Amino acid sequence: MVEVHGTLSLVILRSTDFALVRTALRRSRVVILAGPRQCGKTTLARQFVPPYSRNYFDLEDPASLARLTEPDTALRPLRTLVVIDEVQRRPDLFPLLRVLADRKPLPARFLILGSASPALLRQSSETLAGRLETVPLEGFRLSDLGASEQSRHWTRGGFPLAYTARKEADSFAWRRQFLQTFLERDVPQLGITIPAESLRRFWTMVAHYHGQIWNAAELARAMVMGETTVRRYLDLMTGVFMVRQLQPWHENLGKRQVKAPKIYVRDTGLLHALLGIANQRELESHPKVGASWEGYAIEEVLKALRPDEAYFWATHTGAELDLLLFKNGRRIGIECKRADAPTLTPSMRIALADLKLDRLYVLYPGERSYSLAKNVEVLPLAGFVKAK
Repeated sequence: MVEVHGTLSLVILRSTDFALVRTALRRSRVVILAGPRQCGKTTLARQFVPPYSRNYFDLEDPASLARLTEPDTALRPLRTLVVIDEVQRRPDLFPLLRVLADRKPLPARFLILGSASPALLRQSSETLAGRLETVPLEGFRLSDLGASEQSRHWTRGGFPLAYTARKEADSFAWRRQFLQTFLERDVPQLGITIPAESLRRFWTMVAHYHGQIWNAAELARAMVMGETTVRRYLDLMTGVFMVRQLQPWHENLGKRQVKAPKIYVRDTGLLHALLGIANQRELESHPKVGASWEGYAIEEVLKALRPDEAYFWATHTGAELDLLLFKNGRRIGIECKRADAPTLTPSMRIALADLKLDRLYVLYPGERSYSLAKNVEVLPLAGFVKAK
C-alpha cells in the first residue's frame, strides 16, 4: 500500500461491475450507470473510454460543455462508444440521445453517468423508453474487498475515498464534508430548492430511524412540517441513492401485516457520520449497532444477488423477515443477525412456513457455516456475497 494525498493506494478490481456494464452495452443502445456522486462511476467508465478521447464528455468540465454547445454537431459523427458523465446537468440531451440511438445501422452506443435515478430524471425514462438499460453502481462491494476487510468496510462505508483514507479520523472527516457538499451543491444542481439545513435535519432523523418502519406522521411532528413534505423529502433522498425504502410484502395469510416500508441509509459510512460515530470502537458500543449491521448486510446481499424483487415481511404479532427475495422463480429468505452464533427463532419458523420459502439464510459476521434446520443455514456474510 502506498499513501497518496491522505489515502492508501489500493488496487481494488471492480470486476463484477465492469462485467455488468459491458454486458449491458452489448444488448442496449443506451446504458445509464447510475449511483451517488463519488462512488466510482467515472473511474469505471474510463475503463471503456479514456478521458482524453473525443468520445468522452464530462459535463463538469467547461471544455466538454463548450463542445456540447451544438450537441447534435458534436455527438452525431461519433462512432463506437460515447460516454457522457454527470448527465443530470444537461437533461435537454435526452431527446437527442433518443434520435441518435434509433439510427440504423447503429454507429454508436451511449454510456451515460448519472447521480440521480432515472425516475428522478423523469425525462430520461420517458424519452428513452425501450432503449435504456440502467446499471446501478454503489461503493465498493464486500466481495471485491474480501472477508478480512469487512469491519473496515462496514464502519467506513463503500465510497472509495472514505474507505481508502489513511486513518479513521480522515475517513470520518471526508464523510462529514461529503454530507455538506452534497446538500449545499449537488442537490441544488438537480433543480431542487429545499434548504440544505432542512434536508440535513431530515437525513439525520432518517439515520435515527434506520432499520425501522417508516412513520410519516411521527417524522412530520418532529420536524414541524406536513406529512406530504416529509414524504417528498424521503422520495428525493431515495432518488439520489442516499436512502433505501424497502417495501413490505403481503400474503393472504389471515394475519395483520405491516404495510409501510422500512427505511435505511444506504451507505453505512454516511449513516455513522450522521450519527456522529467516528470509529469502530464507538460503533461497537452504539445503540444502533445492530440496525447498522442489518442495513449493511442487506445492501451487500442486494448488490450480490441482484434479485428480481426484494421486500421485507412483518406481522403485527411480531413475526418478521429482514429480506424476502424473488430470484429465478425461487423465494429466498434472508435474516441478518449480529450475533456470535445465531439460533433458530420462532419468527424464522413462521416465515419459513407462511411464506413457503425455498431457502432461508441467516447471515452473520462470523466465519463458520452450519445448518439450523431443513432449508435453514447460517452463513458468514462475506462468504455468502462472494459465492453469488
